[in-house]
Amino acid sequence: MEIKDTYNTIEYSSEELLFKKKNSKFFGYAFPISSEDEVKPLIETLRKQHPNAGHFCYAYQIGTDAFTYRANDDGEPSNTAGMPIYGQIQSFSLTNLLIVVVRIFGGVKLGVGGLISAYKTTAQLVLESCEIVEKTIDIHFTISFDYKNMNKVMRVIKEKKLDIENQEMELNEISGLPMGKIEIKTRKKNAEMIFDIFNSMFEIEINRI
Repeated sequence: MEIKDTYNTIEYSSEELLFKKKNSKFFGYAFPISSEDEVKPLIETLRKQHPNAGHFCYAYQIGTDAFTYRANDDGEPSNTAGMPIYGQIQSFSLTNLLIVVVRIFGGVKLGVGGLISAYKTTAQLVLESCEIVEKTIDIHFTISFDYKNMNKVMRVIKEKKLDIENQEMELNEISGLPMGKIEIKTRKKNAEMIFDIFNSMFEIEINRI
């Protein structure tokens, strides 16, 4: 079975998008994120941008293998805002992003159906304006080796076209000889093969990060 090791997300934050319905204004934003810690500061920034807005509704999804998601109605009737926004994240098959829809009430109540439609449409329009990119799910390893084995290690890295994330030299505490440590990354579907290659090499240690 083919291992799925790609996911779709957005590369950059969207431009502000305005959708109007019965005098209410819905401002839509999309942000690429990699952790839940990024959500609150982004919403706080929007609160400063829109001091007259009554609702800052949002949804996000994070993760590539297991997903973490949240949908927040921020005072709107239950499931009329956060879930319609989250539905669009699912509809576009995206992850690692946050969508916020800021509402300024226009004096006319929209009703449950009207709210669901407005939040869904705003989220959809925002995502349609974004550049959606496919990224690979990468696995990181550290390879440790005595300096004399440097060429052996580098040959495999070159042959397998592996990305070097970090490289350092230090002295082996026991032998006092120079030692290399390289952090590499490879696509998930190749990870087992790469591990086995280095693991079978004499005097070379590989560990997954």
